[in-house]
Amino acid sequence: MITPITAPRGWMAADLQNDQSWAVRLSEQELADFETGLQHARHCGKSLYDLVPQDFPFGESAMQRLKSCIPATQQGRGFQMLRGFPVERWSIEDSRLFFWGLGLHLGVPRPQGKQSQFMSDVRDAGGTYRSTQGRGYNTKSALDFHADGSDIVGLMVLRTSVSGGESLIASSITAHNIMLEERPDLLQLLYEPFTFSRQGEQAAEEPPYYQAAILGNHQGHFACRHIRNHIKSAQLSFPEVPRLSEKQIEALDYFDAVLARPEVCFRMNFEAGDVQLINNHIILHSRTDYVDHEEPDRKRHLLRLWLSLPDAQPLPASWKSAYKDVDACAVRGGFRGVNITPEVESFEERMAAHHGMQFRVYQDRNEYEGAQA
Repeated sequence: MITPITAPRGWMAADLQNDQSWAVRLSEQELADFETGLQHARHCGKSLYDLVPQDFPFGESAMQRLKSCIPATQQGRGFQMLRGFPVERWSIEDSRLFFWGLGLHLGVPRPQGKQSQFMSDVRDAGGTYRSTQGRGYNTKSALDFHADGSDIVGLMVLRTSVSGGESLIASSITAHNIMLEERPDLLQLLYEPFTFSRQGEQAAEEPPYYQAAILGNHQGHFACRHIRNHIKSAQLSFPEVPRLSEKQIEALDYFDAVLARPEVCFRMNFEAGDVQLINNHIILHSRTDYVDHEEPDRKRHLLRLWLSLPDAQPLPASWKSAYKDVDACAVRGGFRGVNITPEVESFEERMAAHHGMQFRVYQDRNEYEGAQA
């Protein structure tokens, strides 16, 4: 029997409008402490995958601020915004280096696509969102509400657009509870498997699609993983996968409609220097389309990190094909791609050890290679 989710509590848009403690403007001391760590990392002379958290010795006030983000994202409202990083006087390379160091302190970065990149540039590169291999981050299109493939998605804003590009977020807990009250028959279907495309970004040993439920509740922890664009792609690309029933389509439509309700969806404008951290398991996010600057060096540009966190919740067993591991305190998530080198894997393993996390995400690859031998 499906019951309302009460912990953590969902929120309505008015709750965030009335209490804006989710947006923290950094103090001068916090910024100075963050820059101390960046300056140290600049002079380390290490490659990206050789860097460790100790190479970014953020000062005491900065570390306290960073640590305060964890309960907010994991047990609280599910997201946090830090504002005021001086990206206007940092080079893009310095911003990348800083954001990488911030991520290393929080958890283990996860790969994000075909090229196994661990940091993505979110900017219009001429991509097509509504396509069988479409990803939203390299387009300027409006996006569906969705979850990214990690415990946390972090965005660092370097430049904003002329207009549009609003960040939209909604509590999947709130949407779940509304749907339970209004259409429990449709909600039940979201707890059953759907087929998702990997959007052509699978590793050699991975099938091009997988099955997972959109909703789950494991060991008392609610989780939502909604990526409708990937469900649509699976329907278009793979005639052998089960066809969506009319009821399944109605359930997806209803869920999307609830998420988009003005009282459910919270809208915010980004500022250059923002860092937004979102818990993918209890928050779904989206974006409006945008009009960009003509000049290349002024175009909208964000950096994106996907992170696996040591204190993140356990996940539903049906998500293992997507995440490779579903246990708490285990490295999981990401789009593996085709360029996981021994250097990269060694980096991941060292970071897992640093955070005290299990590291089993390549077990299926080892099984595949054994079968090929």
